[in-house]
Amino acid sequence: MRIGVPREIKNHEYRVGLTPESVDELVAHGHELLIETGAGDGVGASDEAYQAAGAKIAPDAGSVFAGSEMIVKVKEPQTVERAMLREGQVLFTYLHLAPDPDQTRDLVNSGATCIAYETVTDPSGALPLLKPMSQVAGRMSVHAGANALEKAHGGRGVLLGGVPGVHPGKVTIIGGGVVGFHAAQMAVGMQADVTVLDRSPTALERLSGHFGAQARVLYANSAAIAASVAEADLVIGAVLVPGAAAPKLVTRDMLGTMQQGAVLVDVAIDQGGCFETSKPTTHADPTYVIDGIVHYCVANMPGAVARTSTYALNNVTLPFTLALANKGWKQALADDMHLRNGLNVSAGKITCAPVAQVLGYDYVPAESMIAA
Repeated sequence: MRIGVPREIKNHEYRVGLTPESVDELVAHGHELLIETGAGDGVGASDEAYQAAGAKIAPDAGSVFAGSEMIVKVKEPQTVERAMLREGQVLFTYLHLAPDPDQTRDLVNSGATCIAYETVTDPSGALPLLKPMSQVAGRMSVHAGANALEKAHGGRGVLLGGVPGVHPGKVTIIGGGVVGFHAAQMAVGMQADVTVLDRSPTALERLSGHFGAQARVLYANSAAIAASVAEADLVIGAVLVPGAAAPKLVTRDMLGTMQQGAVLVDVAIDQGGCFETSKPTTHADPTYVIDGIVHYCVANMPGAVARTSTYALNNVTLPFTLALANKGWKQALADDMHLRNGLNVSAGKITCAPVAQVLGYDYVPAESMIAA
């Protein structure tokens, strides 16, 4: 198969879809790789490294899209990239379609087969291709929030860990999944005063067993969320409904109960955000203020630590990329129900039920597209 990797063009996105090591593996299986020049610069992977692994270097993205049967990326295709997709081409990347009707419409119109990292599952029902980026984003969320809390950045001027004789900062984490767990690890490590809220009894037991007295673990009913948000210096939104838009758990009215200069970090922003006042921001302009509350809503947080993120992502995506390339997408999806769950759009049809429901499309099961 001819596989193409374009350079990522989202604001301050430095990750790359395939590392030279992944290219080497794909080439060893008989596939042709076309890498846009400079695609790996952000992770320290030169064109020469890709050539040494057996890839060809393309002068621009247009050449990559035109010359490839499958496109492997990191972030959702931007408008100019979506215009280059064609019928029958396979796209394998993060998509996050539920809060993005424009992207969804363009992918439907392209006729391409679009497989989303974030809805591929594993036997336990977890999301293995989302997990490493959730780990990164969870850890980064505390660093980002601590930075935004500095007075020079509009925050309250609170040091999360405090100092002897001064109370530590209060951190509230809404959601105890992968993002929330890793955010709590970082916040506890900084000696902050940490509260984690979740609705899953399993998650509550796991969090309580791991953190013990180092963090409060509470059931996430409306009253508990409101009370914890009101007293927090930093609130981290870490909720996820696979494939669907995130629920709005912090309302604008709640901002009026918070201390001026407190910070909200919305890690769920890729899925529309879990704060009513959230809107996507970029690494170039990461924060804004509403009602005296600082909002950090960068939609590609792991892009800031591109090398770590790229290698962590390739560790989990490469087996699926190999399956798609070795077997073709129909056979690969027929053989693996978990990869099949990643199919979001195919031949103009929406094959992910939550996306179809929230955006008003007819839902077509992936199985029917494989059999077509």
